[in-house]
Order: sequence, then C-alpha cells, then structure tokens
Amino acid sequence: MAKPISRTSLPNYVRFIPRKNPRFTSRKYPRFTSRKSSLRISKGVINIQASFNNTIVTVTDTQGQVVSWSSAGTCGFRGPRRGTPFAAQTATANAISIVIDQGMQEADVRIKGPGLGRDSALRAIRRSGIRLNCVMDVTPLPHNGCRPPKKRRV
Repeated sequence: MAKPISRTSLPNYVRFIPRKNPRFTSRKYPRFTSRKSSLRISKGVINIQASFNNTIVTVTDTQGQVVSWSSAGTCGFRGPRRGTPFAAQTATANAISIVIDQGMQEADVRIKGPGLGRDSALRAIRRSGIRLNCVMDVTPLPHNGCRPPKKRRV
C-alpha cells in the first residue's frame, strides 16, 4: 500500500490548493447575499414587446443590464389568454414591483409590436407611480422590404 504524502514534504508550488468561492457554491455554502436586492436603481428603461400571442416586459437600467422581466406566460396565463390586455397588465405589474422595491422612480418606455397588450401595459406603468420621461414606439416597419407572395388563384 502506498504511503500518504504529508503536506510539509511537498514543494511550495504544490501546497496551494484552490478552494471554491463560497458565493457560487450552493449546498455547502448557501448564498449569503442576494445580488438583485443590493442594486439601487433610480432610472431605467421599460421595454414592452406586445405580440398577438404574448406580452413580454423587460426592465433594464440605463446601461442596458436586465434588472427584472416578466411575461404573460410566466404569470400563469396559457393558450389564447396570453394575448389579452389583462395578461399584459399583470405581467407589467409583476416586472415593475421588483424594480420599485429597488428604488426606481423614473423610466423611459419603449413599446414594440402590434399586440393587444400595448395600452394596458402602459396603463399599468402609469398606475405604479413611476414617472415616465418618454414613451417611444419602436415597432420595426419595413420600407417596402420583402417581395410578397404571388396572388392566390382559385
């Protein structure tokens, strides 16, 4: 049987044993601080993407780092109910409640898409108490882009 090597007999360059960072390990060292609650955000950007099937709300800081997000699907709506204005309102309130706790007071709003949740999402932001600097519609519009398919002959 091999004899175990004692630590003192090892050369200096072998003695260093890297340890795991306790911030990233989960079981042995539980995370001691929440990284999201430590952020204090006073100003941000609220992006609303409203399609006919779903509404996705993403809240970022001024640098573009995502702080919180929510969608009608993650709020529990399934199927055709995801595209409703009420689902968009619920998703917006969900995403904004996290950011209000972190101290956001003013925001720019960018709305993209033709969906039914555009107006109700904006209404939910107004109701939350966040001061809006500007509301922009950033829906992409083609300048006569792709050629349409040929006419259907019946």
